[in-house]
Amino acid sequence: MKKNNFTESRILKALKENQQGISVSAISRDLGIDKSTFYYWKKKYSGMEQHQLSRLKELEEENRKLKQMYADVSLDVTMLKDILSKKF
Repeated sequence: MKKNNFTESRILKALKENQQGISVSAISRDLGIDKSTFYYWKKKYSGMEQHQLSRLKELEEENRKLKQMYADVSLDVTMLKDILSKKF
């Protein structure tokens, strides 16, 4: 199955077209997507402007980095506990 990658600006444009009165089925047909994909986009990006969307992407990236840092530190702590708990 081919996966289409749409830019955020194109997604926002499609959502604004829907707000202007164009039906979901027409937009989905033009973009070549399923209606469920459109409704997912609507749930995720509804009410956002382009600058808010870019900020969201920045925050998601920062969150990913913080989760990775936490996982690394947690692994280090677990290893140290294992080493210190062994009897010599």
